[in-house]
Formats: sequence, structure tokens, C-alpha cells
Amino acid sequence: MTRRRRFAGVPISKENAVMKRTFSAVTAVLLALVMVLPAAAVGPIVPNPDAVASRAIVIDALYRREYKPEAATEDFDDSSVQWYADAAAWGRTVGIVNGDGNGNFSGDRAVTRAELAAMLYRYAQYKGVDVSEGEDTNILDYEDVFDCPEWSIPAFQWSVTIPIWEEGGLLLPNETLTCSELTHILENFTHGTALPSWTADAKAKKALVDYVIGATDPSEPTFIPVEDRIAVFDLDGTLFCETDPNYFDYTLLKYRVLEDPDYKDKASDFEKEVANKIKEQNETGASFSGLEVDHGKAVSTAFAGMTIDEFNAYIQEFKKQEMPSYDGMKRGEGFYKPMVEVVEYLQLNGFTVYVVSGTDRLIVRGILWDNVLNIPNRQIIGSDEIIVSDNQNGADGLNYVFAEGDRLILGGEFIIKNLKMNKVSVIMQEIGQQPVLSFGNSTGDSSMAEYVTSGNKYPTLAFMLCCDDLARENGNESKAQKMFDLCEEFDWVPVSMKNDWTTIYGDGVTKK
Repeated sequence: MTRRRRFAGVPISKENAVMKRTFSAVTAVLLALVMVLPAAAVGPIVPNPDAVASRAIVIDALYRREYKPEAATEDFDDSSVQWYADAAAWGRTVGIVNGDGNGNFSGDRAVTRAELAAMLYRYAQYKGVDVSEGEDTNILDYEDVFDCPEWSIPAFQWSVTIPIWEEGGLLLPNETLTCSELTHILENFTHGTALPSWTADAKAKKALVDYVIGATDPSEPTFIPVEDRIAVFDLDGTLFCETDPNYFDYTLLKYRVLEDPDYKDKASDFEKEVANKIKEQNETGASFSGLEVDHGKAVSTAFAGMTIDEFNAYIQEFKKQEMPSYDGMKRGEGFYKPMVEVVEYLQLNGFTVYVVSGTDRLIVRGILWDNVLNIPNRQIIGSDEIIVSDNQNGADGLNYVFAEGDRLILGGEFIIKNLKMNKVSVIMQEIGQQPVLSFGNSTGDSSMAEYVTSGNKYPTLAFMLCCDDLARENGNESKAQKMFDLCEEFDWVPVSMKNDWTTIYGDGVTKK
């Protein structure tokens, strides 16, 4: 039976994720990801670590890692009414599980190590991990290699290169596993396949993976409790393209004021002045003193009176425009694939990720709306303008009471440009504690980087992207070199877009 579902992701609770066991906190988080959902249960429960892991537990763990994605699904005959039905159907759709050849999934049956190897091998392929390294791996040294089913040989060849198994001379392909053993294997898989779009010898990749392993191992002095694992990311130039030909919010304002047929004749002189400066900057590279703040003010007035939903809808339409400098990419698709992998890797390891951007907060929400990053609005920080009721009519908020039927609209008054020291201030105001990881790309992020790494009670790292790729991205060698120099001076970790990444925007995107 073929059907289409909307799979709504449900965040794993901190209480279930943080388990007081001897294995690492990463393992605890991953154990929460393999939670069993019996048909009669009203919520997730954690399986006994000593219980035998089933095929259903494995596919449900991988399904949850993907935030229960929407997909056209083909049910197995025996699982359509089971608690793991959505997970099994998704796994079949994307080629991770094939069933027993008779239309059944057999989810309640104990998973064998050969089956687990095959599932993880196919899942790695689904995630874009290069599995070719295992093609020439000789596993004849394993005493029980001839006990492996033929279909599992490529998976075992790959898996021992990660490696995901415990040390020893046996593969034990037909043996089953406990849930505790499964979580250890998933932990090894997570670290061993992390950041697939990064080059194998990237120093920044190794620094991050080593850091995360230390931060999640309670037996190490570098351990960080889950509630204190906070990472802050800039947006433009760190997670998302900022050079086509300018910041997203700059190009949005330019379009609104100079090109939008429904608004350009209504635009104020000030808005036109700012938009024309952006246009000149796009065309000539000219810089203008005070443009950052003037732009924020112009955004506030140019969209004043729109409801929050109307403003978001406007952004979504703008995101559909083609990127002028790239083939195969629209304005809303300009996420750096290697950095998306960083966010996902941190989230899998219990880190809470915040975006702390100089872009207008509501525009950042619009950019991140329904996209590859699973970051909720409450973890998005940016520049701000006032928001008022549509019936407030200029009254101070202290003198107005929100009433039934009122709608929230953009009030037309700029509050703050969230750059430099302002990022630090807003982090304290909104997050309320010092993060442990910082990711940026410019001097506008330097205060954030120094705040994270200065006087912190936990180990910290600050990463800075260097825009040194001129072939795949509109890079700038001079700007990149300045950032490399700053990284050397302040002990930040530099990320070379040219040398550390195998791709920037993913397959099918090329620079014109």
C-alpha cells in the first residue's frame, strides 16, 4: 500500500536523553534515539540496556536521527499497524531496509550484526558518506569471515574501516546485540562518519570531532554536561551564502525598494538611498559608512505594517528566485553543505545550537523556515525591530492592552544591529550562559568568539570560515588571508572553504 505521510518530528526529552550510566553521554543520547514505542505506550520509554536489540529499534533510531522525514512510503505487509510502521516504511523507501523477500519487515526479530552492518552501510550511503574506502578492504584476517552472508560482505568491509565494532578478531555476523552494545556501535558510527563533505585531512574537522568526543565522555576531564553544551553560529558566510552578490537581507531590501512592483513607488527617499547604496556595493564593491545600521532601519520601515506571517510569506517568495551567480540553486538554498553537517553532528551529540546573526531576526527565521537545519525559532537571534499590535496606533506598549482579534505587525522602528559586542550582550540576555563553541567568518563575529573562549569553565573552541575558494564560491583571497592571520593571533580554528571542503553547496550547483 503506497501513501504519503507527514512525519512530524518530536524532540527527545532531556530527561530521557541524559542517563546516569557508565557509558558516555553520547551513548546515552543515542540510546534515547532508539527508544521503543510499544503500541500501548503514551510516550517513549527507554529499553533495558541488557535487552536484545530488534530490527525495529535500529530502523527507528535512524528514522529519529532524520527527524522523521516526510516521504512517499511503501509499507511492509507485517508492519503497517506496528509502532515502528513509519520508520520501517521510510527505511524501505530510501533503501536502508529490504525486508525478508516475502513483503515482511520482521521488526520484532532480533537484529544480527550482519543485518546491522548492512543497515548502517546503506544509511551511510543515504547520508552521502563515501563508502568506497571499504571496497578493497581485506577482511580475511577475521576468523569467522566465511560465516558472513554474501550480501553483508561489502558492509563488513566498509564497517571495519570506520571502525564501528569493538576490537577483536571476530565479526560474529550471525550474533545478536544488546541495546547497550547497539548504542556503542551507533556512537562509533556517528563519530566515524561525521562531516562527510569535509576532506579527510582537514585539521578543523579533526579538531571538532576530537572536541565532541571529549565533551561527551563523562570519564574524561573534558566532559561537558548536556545542559551546558551550547554552540552559537553566525549565519551569513558561516552557514549560508553571503556573496551572491551580497547578504540575503541586503538583496531582499534592494528587491523590495527598487524592484517590487507593489512597493517601489511607495518607497521613501531614505529607503531608496539605502537600496541604491546596496546596488552600487553589489556592482562595484564600494563600502559605505553606517550602511549596516541604515539597512536595518530601512528594513524596518519598508516592511512596516506587515504581519509576522505576511513578512515570512514575502521572504518565502523571494527565496524562490534564482541565485544570479550560480546554476542549480535558488536564493533560499544557499546553505553550505559542510556546515549543515556540523550542525547535525553537534545536535546528535546533545548540543543545543543557536543562530546568532547580524541579519534581522525575522528574516533569519524566514531563511531557516522549512529547510535543512532543524533549529527552532526560539534558538534564532538576530537584529531586531519593534513588533506592535495592528490596533496600537502609536501608543506606547505600557499604555496598550493586547485584545482579542489583534494581530502582531512590524512596527517600523529599528532596535539593534546584532554585530560585534552586541552579539555578546544578546547572548547573555537571551541564552543566559556562556556557550562552549562559536562559529563565525568575520570581525563581526570576533567578540562572540572571544566571549566563548575567555574564562570559560569548560573546554572551548572558536571556528572561523575563510572565504578562500574562488572556483566554487565568490571568495575573496585578501579577506580570507586576513581571517587566517586573525585565527593565528587569537588561537581560533580556521576553516578553509577551498581545502577543507569537498563541496560547498552540494551536487548540481555550479558557479557561473
